[in-house]
Amino acid sequence: MKYNTINPQLFIENRKRFTERMETNSIAFFNANDIFITGADSALPFEQHRDLFYLSGVDQEESVLVLFPDAKNPQYKEILFVTETNEHIAIWEGEKLSKQQATEVSGIATVFWLSELENVIASLIKEATNIYINENNHKRAPRYMETREDRFIKKLKQEYPKHTYKSSFDILFELRGIKSAIEIELIQQACNITKKGFERVLSFTKPNVWEYEIEAELIHEFIRNRSKGFAYTPIVASGYSACVLHYIENNKPCKNGDLILMDVAAEYANYSSDLTRTIPANGRFTDRQKAVYQSVLNVKNQATQMIREGLQWKEYNLAVGELMTAELLSLKLLDKADIQNQTKEKPAYKKYFMHGTSHHLGLDTHDYGDFENDMKTNMVLTVEPGIYIPKEKLGIRLEDDIVVQKNAEPINLTKHIPIEIEEIENLMNP
Repeated sequence: MKYNTINPQLFIENRKRFTERMETNSIAFFNANDIFITGADSALPFEQHRDLFYLSGVDQEESVLVLFPDAKNPQYKEILFVTETNEHIAIWEGEKLSKQQATEVSGIATVFWLSELENVIASLIKEATNIYINENNHKRAPRYMETREDRFIKKLKQEYPKHTYKSSFDILFELRGIKSAIEIELIQQACNITKKGFERVLSFTKPNVWEYEIEAELIHEFIRNRSKGFAYTPIVASGYSACVLHYIENNKPCKNGDLILMDVAAEYANYSSDLTRTIPANGRFTDRQKAVYQSVLNVKNQATQMIREGLQWKEYNLAVGELMTAELLSLKLLDKADIQNQTKEKPAYKKYFMHGTSHHLGLDTHDYGDFENDMKTNMVLTVEPGIYIPKEKLGIRLEDDIVVQKNAEPINLTKHIPIEIEEIENLMNP
């Protein structure tokens, strides 16, 4: 791994919080992700299942975590299974984690080789009444492939049909929504790397540079600072492309007079940052661009100031909509008739600001976390309003990463990344 060693106390505490929420006499299983084949003998770079990483810190394929807090043998309360290095693996891939290294990473004392998994499960599961399985019930989860976890669950249910099956997702959805101090430090490190990439781009960008050249500058800076790369598929969208919310082709020239919307950020140790900045290709905003940009910035700043423990998500979203409506009226993109004709289901501002303002951030860019109730201390959220005007070939979005606080201003993890108009122009024109 490129990242520095993580304090295993993070994973020890995560397991403790998870097992405290398990029902009595229950056993839980967590599997690593598959290695995904692209064709012939090629595969995508391995990405660990975020739940397994959250609970163990193990960043290696074919790993399994078992949690059984009521096990009769105290040694079996936490068990980690990892692949044993053989001569072939050592030569072709390099050595895998030893048992001692797996313990050092995870804080788990009992480590078995993966080859022992079935025998250990058969022995332990007789003691359990309930089995916690780790299905991905995220509302936006893709449903078009069967995962290693899915296959494991199917086999469990076939072999142990009389047990009661419970959802690990329900517990993890709540736990992962609140970040620990170590997690916030890791997200901050991802933000710091993102800052270096963005500042590199400010000095690089000029008219007629290609979007993919900007993408290349970013990935260079991210990797040289211990990141695997982008936290999500990067958006580098100039001109009209900035009005396409999920534009990822990044294959057009940035013309003189264009704005370039960059929704790009680094990961660090599997934790995501998430940043959007919009800059002028030639280093200077026009008056119209400045006006729209400042409106987006106003909404972002005011929305950020609202964030606090106890704020209801519904209240927050309604207030942001009102802020955006006021700005669109000032820009003459909306008029009184638009406001009079709007409905609760289709507010007028949605014509120019179609997406949500905030989402949870962490091990996933769109991380687990509650959207239905109130905000809680140490939730990490994005704030990302935008205005998109296709007929003007103008799209502006600004995004920061925010930590919710109690009775205090929220912490902005990306406040050190340039965002003010004058600041950006000065850095692009030294």
